Amino acid sequence: MIFKNLTFQVLCAALLGIAIASAISTPVAADSLLAESIDLIKTSFLSALKMLIAPMIFFSLIGGIISIGDIVRLKTLGAVTVFYYLGTTMLAIGLALIAVFFFHPWTAYPPSVEIVSAIPASRMIDPGSDSIILVLQQILGLALTNPVRALVELNILGIVANAFFIGVAMVIALPANSPLFSVVTHINQVIFKILGWIIKFLPIGIFAILFDFTLRLSSGEGHSENFLTQVFQFAVLVTTITLIHGLVVLPLIAWFTTGRTPVTLLRQIIRPLIVAFSTSSSAATLPISMKTCEEELGVDRSVSSFVLPLGATMNMDGTALFEAVAAIFLAYLYGIELSTLAMFTIFLMSMVASIGAPGMPTASMSGMQMVLIAVGIPLEAIAILLVIERPLDTVRTAVNVEGDIIGTLVVSKFTSPPLVGAD
Repeated sequence: MIFKNLTFQVLCAALLGIAIASAISTPVAADSLLAESIDLIKTSFLSALKMLIAPMIFFSLIGGIISIGDIVRLKTLGAVTVFYYLGTTMLAIGLALIAVFFFHPWTAYPPSVEIVSAIPASRMIDPGSDSIILVLQQILGLALTNPVRALVELNILGIVANAFFIGVAMVIALPANSPLFSVVTHINQVIFKILGWIIKFLPIGIFAILFDFTLRLSSGEGHSENFLTQVFQFAVLVTTITLIHGLVVLPLIAWFTTGRTPVTLLRQIIRPLIVAFSTSSSAATLPISMKTCEEELGVDRSVSSFVLPLGATMNMDGTALFEAVAAIFLAYLYGIELSTLAMFTIFLMSMVASIGAPGMPTASMSGMQMVLIAVGIPLEAIAILLVIERPLDTVRTAVNVEGDIIGTLVVSKFTSPPLVGAD
């Protein structure tokens, strides 16, 4: 039933929050019951999300490295798989940043809300840091820190660095059947279960955040008449870049490496792409993807059964692309200046955030929090994305799945005999 659909509930809550706040003609005092109630709901929801950021990043990244560790043991197959996944993710983020550099239509309007005081203290680089040595010193100081301190202070770079070192050490020092690997997997399952509970309150949180946001806009703190136009422009740009990556970049990689023409390839893999578009879940599409790779593309089962499950977690081209553009868009909306080094930080954190992300609908929002905090964008800005995130999620999930499938072709080309059915 449509009323039980979370996307429908979020959309209704967002529209209701904007409509009610816009209908209030008199200014609302900060100490009024209405303002305090809305602030309580908004703060509670954002605090619940923030509560999970540190453990989610820490354990999901360790889980992702453990999976990569299994591949490294397979030598050539693992090396080609990791190289392809990291390479296409970097291409996607690079394409996004280049496109935003030339096309940023939302800058035709002034920033919607300027909240300099909302910048978190845990940002990775200080505003105006132009010295590479100084920035490297700041990054190393944040990265090489006690893991407990990093978790407590929500030091994103420290969490990522410690998770990386611990994950690599586990892969090297422990046997493949170590129970510690199962512990990490189970902890991740617990974290995502709690996240699922919080997501159920998403409509209420979105209502409060957008009500407060719209109230500030209408009270003269921003430019409400331009806000929806800016969001629409962002959505169009993200969709366009994602389609370019999915319809041009990835098929060209397949063409150059395997000789399979883009038209033939897209015709053969259309079924899993439709399923991915419909479900917004690369994990749910996995059975269809495996069947397509084996029956339509002629990929050996030993390759597809290894590359695809890993790609459903590690290879998130569309997600990484979305997070990079979203961070730049939100920074402008909130009047936050991004230096060249801050852009590099977005590039790095978007790539890190896409590793270990769960292959389920709205999974990018967990990684998005990491990117926002790293460059000092208020966490409440994520509510703006949640309103339009689900429609965009359908397109980028299809591109994520396409990247996984093409990955099986590339890996098979360099590790197996010639494929059957290639043009």
